[in-house]
Amino acid sequence: MAALSRRKLMKAGPAAAGVLAAPVVARAAPLKWRMVTSWPKRLPGPGMSAERVAERINTTSGGRLQVAVFAAGEVVPAFEVLDAVGSGVAEMGHTASFYWQGKQPAAVYFTTVPFGLVPSEHVAWVDAGGGQALWDELYAPFGVKPFMGGNTGVCMGGWFRREIKSLEDVKGLKLRSLGLGGEIFRRLGATPQTTPPGEIFTSLQSGVIDGAEFVGPGSDIALGLYRVAPFYYGPGFNKPNGTGECLVALKVWQALEPDLQGIIVQACAAEASFALAEMERLNVEALAALTGRYNVQLKSFPAALVDAAHKEATGVLNEVAARSDIAKRIHESYTAFRERMANWSRISLRAVLQARDG
Repeated sequence: MAALSRRKLMKAGPAAAGVLAAPVVARAAPLKWRMVTSWPKRLPGPGMSAERVAERINTTSGGRLQVAVFAAGEVVPAFEVLDAVGSGVAEMGHTASFYWQGKQPAAVYFTTVPFGLVPSEHVAWVDAGGGQALWDELYAPFGVKPFMGGNTGVCMGGWFRREIKSLEDVKGLKLRSLGLGGEIFRRLGATPQTTPPGEIFTSLQSGVIDGAEFVGPGSDIALGLYRVAPFYYGPGFNKPNGTGECLVALKVWQALEPDLQGIIVQACAAEASFALAEMERLNVEALAALTGRYNVQLKSFPAALVDAAHKEATGVLNEVAARSDIAKRIHESYTAFRERMANWSRISLRAVLQARDG
């Protein structure tokens, strides 16, 4: 069919003529980002948090920003996420801040510290107690902007191949324990290991390690740790919180349009809230399966071990605070907030739980 002439279009009326008159508006090509993570693919808990953050960004942006998620090892190893995002290998990352203890000791405060803030208290510190500004300052030299991007909640003390009946039983153990909890176990006589999440099972199975902490039942069951270490210990004094961090490369963050920045902020905030709810459900279901179907023996650490760990904690945290000015300020902010929260938590949450239990 021959093309319509302009004269014929004019005779057809103003609407038809507008077809030619209207300018062609080119839609900008979508931004395509990579999110590298420290987790096995779609691992319940942190792995799924990474997936949901990406899905929210993809959907809410209408496809203008498209984020593809990569498991640990697919682009970079589990413990190289920070460097990958800061150097531009990937635009985003999903990980945990205490993995960077060797690079910046104060990073641990933004995941958890022994005998520290529990999830609701930690969120209050970051969002309303000055924590986020300190976190931004701490990470700026690495070229990344951090967000809370999930939370696995109160963690368990860990899985062990044999029973821990006394403080002496910890001595000599090769224990997968990260963050400052690992340092406390080292001072109690154990040898902490920094085993990536995806390698915990094989390390326990082969005897490379004697015990391991990860998070809680909902994630631990997916790793199959109960198959090789039947003793499951609490309380998780070493990890009372489990904040996952979402990292964005500062260069791409600063170049983003404000509405896309807002979409990322909201995607991370939504996951920080939803993940806690989801993990509570998963933990309840998984613990029932572990102690029922799989005959896992749920144990409590000996009181002497917990007491000894508590005594070590203050010195460990003070040593971190002495490392730099920013570490000192983060430590002071965190511990002051913990002291204020402790007074309220005693007469609120603890009292309510005691009353509920009768």
